[in-house]
Amino acid sequence: MFLRYTNRKKDGKDHRYFSVVENRRLSSGKMAQRTVLYLGEINDSQQAAWLKTLDVFDEQEQRSRELSLFPDDREIAEESVDSLQVKLSGLELRRPRAFGNCWMACQVWRELGLEEFWQERLPEGRETVSWEKVLRLLVVNRWIEPGSEFRVHRHWFLDSAMDELLGVDFAVAEKDRLYRCLDRLLEHKHDLFLWLRQKWADLFHADFDVLLYDLTSTYFEGEMEDNPKAKRGYSRDGRPDCLQLVIALVITTDGFPLAYEVMDGNTSDRTTLRGFLDKIENTYGKAKRMWVMDRGIPTEEILAEMRDPARQVSYLVGTPKSKIQQYEQKWLDFALEEGSRLGGCEAV
Repeated sequence: MFLRYTNRKKDGKDHRYFSVVENRRLSSGKMAQRTVLYLGEINDSQQAAWLKTLDVFDEQEQRSRELSLFPDDREIAEESVDSLQVKLSGLELRRPRAFGNCWMACQVWRELGLEEFWQERLPEGRETVSWEKVLRLLVVNRWIEPGSEFRVHRHWFLDSAMDELLGVDFAVAEKDRLYRCLDRLLEHKHDLFLWLRQKWADLFHADFDVLLYDLTSTYFEGEMEDNPKAKRGYSRDGRPDCLQLVIALVITTDGFPLAYEVMDGNTSDRTTLRGFLDKIENTYGKAKRMWVMDRGIPTEEILAEMRDPARQVSYLVGTPKSKIQQYEQKWLDFALEEGSRLGGCEAV
């Protein structure tokens, strides 16, 4: 890095503006310059404010000396004793840490009222770090740079400013502490979704009339002896040789999740919809909702229940190929009849 200045004449006076600039080598081999920091104008009247001092160790004399830091393109002021001109190209930036995005994520956490919510449900005990702060660390990581708990422990926490934002040290990112935190959340899942739904409605005027429902799976490369839900089933990842879990999720068109469930790895998609219909109605009450889903999820029996006027539920689902072939000729005949009624049509 180096100090760059530009001169500008204004009202008959010379003005000097400074910036800290660094060189970066491109993949083509060329150098590109990037302004790291704009310092603004530093004229002679401001010179005294830039007379900073620093302690350096003189290896030849084996003692510390107090020297003055000042731009190397000017003469050193007379009042500066034992001064030194610093070559900025020799300065190094070490251990930079992400701050802005972490700060913003913490602000969102507070705006959603999650700090208050979790402090009530995860009270402080004998632990050196509150569980609310451990959870906030995990959530901020998921928002900014999603990774495993182990990666947060080994890399991400050290590269972020979360220690300053949380007011804690590395104890918050201990590996076992991160994993134990997740075990404490499951019992509060129902309360959390009710809280978030109300917050989303208040802050973003979100509506919940149209719900998207889908399933996915995740597999494990291991025996998974301690996980009774890990079983072999239809693998969306192309790994039928591995044990897996099935995850079902209900979200709004804005991407706000309303419910999720982790199910056995051999769960059939067609057996899951009725449970989620009941779950949403029991949690958020009955309302006129539109469910959108893939054609492999509902059965004809479930669709008949959804068409019941007493349930006040609509749906949009793809038609199975067998049904398309069954009704294709009927639809074509209907189109021809409608065309004739409206003034004739030409068959192609």
